[in-house]
Amino acid sequence: MGHSISFITLGVDDLERAVVFYRDGLGLETKGIVGQDIPHGAVAFFYMQPGLRLALWARESIAAEHQLPLGSRDPAGMMLAHNVSSAEDVDRIIAGVRAAGATIVREPKPFSWGGYGGVFADPDEHLWEVVWNPNLSEL
Repeated sequence: MGHSISFITLGVDDLERAVVFYRDGLGLETKGIVGQDIPHGAVAFFYMQPGLRLALWARESIAAEHQLPLGSRDPAGMMLAHNVSSAEDVDRIIAGVRAAGATIVREPKPFSWGGYGGVFADPDEHLWEVVWNPNLSEL
């Protein structure tokens, strides 16, 4: 059996706000919020590369659905990386998310290993690294 990740789910405090950020700030395609008629079922899916979707689901709903305590956010607990094809793409994406309300954690600049990138936190403090890695195919 092969392994693959088909969904990455991020817990958010305000689902509508998060949808606007990911749709308008990052330009991700979505059909919007679905499942609003199901208790704790409201979720939004965003299309990524083939076979992968990003899901946004209310933290409160995740906790209720899985009988977990609703804890505090931990921005340093996980970071997603968005690899792009050029340093200019890094700058363009960081500018777009800044305009959409992201907190820029690391301004775009060269890395010591030869790449270029920046890090932003979305409105729910999830960290995203936007990076151009000239050696990505070698990893």
